[in-house]
Amino acid sequence: MNTRAATLDGIEPIERQVIRRIAWRLMPLLALGYFCAYLDRANVGMAAPTMSPDLGFSNAVFGFGAGLFFFGYCLAEIPSNLILDRYGARRWIARILVSWGIVSGLTAFVWDDWSFYIVRFLLGLAEAGFYPGVVLYLIWWFPSHYRTRMMAIFQSASVVSLFVGPPVSGLLLYLHGLLGLRGWQWLYIAEALPAVVMGFVVWYLLTDRPGDATWLDAEQKQWLNQRLAAERAQREAVRKYSLAESFTSGKVWLLTVAHFGYASAGYGLTFFMPLIVKGLGVSSDLLGVVSAAPYLCSFVVMIWLGWHSDRTGERTWHVAGTCLACAVGLAAGVFIGTGHPVVSMLALTLAVVAQQSIAAIFWSIPSALLTGSAAAGGIAVINAVGNLGGWYGPTLYGLVKDATGSTNLGLLCLAAGAVVAAVCVIIVGHDPRQEPVPTRRP
Repeated sequence: MNTRAATLDGIEPIERQVIRRIAWRLMPLLALGYFCAYLDRANVGMAAPTMSPDLGFSNAVFGFGAGLFFFGYCLAEIPSNLILDRYGARRWIARILVSWGIVSGLTAFVWDDWSFYIVRFLLGLAEAGFYPGVVLYLIWWFPSHYRTRMMAIFQSASVVSLFVGPPVSGLLLYLHGLLGLRGWQWLYIAEALPAVVMGFVVWYLLTDRPGDATWLDAEQKQWLNQRLAAERAQREAVRKYSLAESFTSGKVWLLTVAHFGYASAGYGLTFFMPLIVKGLGVSSDLLGVVSAAPYLCSFVVMIWLGWHSDRTGERTWHVAGTCLACAVGLAAGVFIGTGHPVVSMLALTLAVVAQQSIAAIFWSIPSALLTGSAAAGGIAVINAVGNLGGWYGPTLYGLVKDATGSTNLGLLCLAAGAVVAAVCVIIVGHDPRQEPVPTRRP
């Protein structure tokens, strides 16, 4: 019965078995790791309303410090990904999780702007390599026809953390005064612990390469290795990039600029979302819930877009369309204004949903262009330099907010970043290497 159904929908039974087994074995570990990562990135935004007054931070100081994470991240990203490629994902991802959990917890004990800057920079160094390492890891394990939906599952963990994180953070703030610590200090300490725990879980449970998978039988390993080898041969027949060429390719740098643009918009929204929502007149008691609501919608849309992109094989317009939708939502929020808070919140929700959906599809483009060590290096370049948008967006927004006293111009600057991302992806266009090895679609 099952074999009959599998044959009718064009998927061989062994393919279905292998993909399902890999997904259930690996994706929960990777997704939980990313949940911890985004919990530690976004908690600075929830801490801001109380942390900034306590430490005397202006919007510009807070935005600059929050974004300094990405300078440390940029410096360590490429060597980190090359180390992962050479020595394996299990040990290196476990090291990343434990070290960033420890540094994130230390944020609770900053006392002025410079100590805040230093800890945020060190957090970037500690976390560098996790995200592009997972992108590379998915290339090792999943055929291209499945990779975008798996990336969407992985990426959805950030959405879950941004949905769950704010309400939990709001509750942790009520621990103010316990053991002489302020509420925002308890927030950093409590939300750093899951990353450390996940480091040990990954160390024991993650498998480096398909050849190491004792949980796949010989036939399943053979099918997977042959499928992945055929895809790699197809891509390299069009063009094979060396590691050095991946650092100088025009397409790689266009994708880097695109990543910079959508990261500017995304992190500007993530770090300042609670303050933007508060400006719409939302009470402190409801701040966490209202700030989290758009991310629940993002979860559904992200998974669907990843599935649709894999099913159709189309990447460029899926990415460009979500970038433009993000820009439209941000611009609409400006023109609607705070006089209509519900409609403004709906516009911001569109921006958040679109922005959160970009990355799941975006990474299918460079992962199709690059193979081998070039994939490790090129993906790291795109993520390292592109993620500087995570510093640029919040810093620019904070400076503009301090200078004008309004969120409007800052939101338009973030929207411009999303537009730049769309233009760059359209210029890169479709590439024959983005097509998977011919197979009947499900």
